[in-house]
Amino acid sequence: MKKWEENVRRVVPYTPGEQPDFADMIKLNTNENPYPPAPGVERAMRAMQSEPLRLYPAPGADSLVEGLANYYNLKKDQVFVGVGSDDVLAMAFLTFFNSDRPILFPDITYSFYDVWADLFRIPYECQPLNERFEITKEDYFKENGGIVFPNPNAPTGEELSLSAVEEIIAHNQDVVVIVDEAYVDFGAQTAVGLIEKYDNLLVVQTFSKSRSLAGLRIGYAFGSSRLIKYLNDAKYSFNSYTMNRPSLSMGAAALEDEAYFRETVDKIVATRERTKKELAQMGFLFGDSKANFLFATHPDYPAKKLFEALREKHIFVRYFAKPRIDNYLRITIGTDAQMDALIEFLKEYTGK
Repeated sequence: MKKWEENVRRVVPYTPGEQPDFADMIKLNTNENPYPPAPGVERAMRAMQSEPLRLYPAPGADSLVEGLANYYNLKKDQVFVGVGSDDVLAMAFLTFFNSDRPILFPDITYSFYDVWADLFRIPYECQPLNERFEITKEDYFKENGGIVFPNPNAPTGEELSLSAVEEIIAHNQDVVVIVDEAYVDFGAQTAVGLIEKYDNLLVVQTFSKSRSLAGLRIGYAFGSSRLIKYLNDAKYSFNSYTMNRPSLSMGAAALEDEAYFRETVDKIVATRERTKKELAQMGFLFGDSKANFLFATHPDYPAKKLFEALREKHIFVRYFAKPRIDNYLRITIGTDAQMDALIEFLKEYTGK
């Protein structure tokens, strides 16, 4: 080891989903939306002139913050935006989780949480999901330095009821509670309405899934004006210009077409429910996902072998070689045609 390496901050990095590039591929591994963004996004993109790109974007991301505030009937000082929900969450970890007590999050959950905790030297404890892969609310009724969990959870897709979410917040009003709602638009109840009641609640969402804008990296959070001020203070101490001009313009445009948004989400939900029936007929087991993916296992066919067989056919799903979930596949919901191809392959593979 070189002498200078003694002071390097070492972490085990997050492993993102594979990004294959085959002309004939069916990509169901990273929970992207299979449909294009709202038409207004393309119009906003075409309206962008090259000249504004020589100027810095608005540090406060005013157009997007205002659009989000109007859409959710909030005040602008209750909204924070960042470069994808990962940026927002990382900034929240850095800002709010600074005690000597461990933060709490599920043992099977978004695998960036422990990475950020290690990166920022935050102690943490993982709370085990029950045998149905559900969060047990009572596990979070103990002393801690903060709480974070997705709802619906990832990669399981299971929703925690809004009443249970509120119980967790109510039991932890001396720390910040973060509810990560990356997949909430696909059928779960949002906790946004609770920010008026609890000033320690931060609700994080994203345009990557339901609004088909993963490539623009737009994430945002809602909370009390005091929480949002603390987040902005940390952001301006780190990078004042996080949101680029195209993302601000196209993100604001995406909020203006509610009909298209609902149509796209409804199509994904309908395809998800149809896929559940098809997989169940083949003997697959899975929970009642409220996300844009299914977390499925088969008692007779190992998930890793299924994953590899699908990959050979350029059908990409997500496999996690981790305790408790190493016999499950996370399958993003694609178009009807994409899911038909997946189902056809699985019927042939299982002989059902």
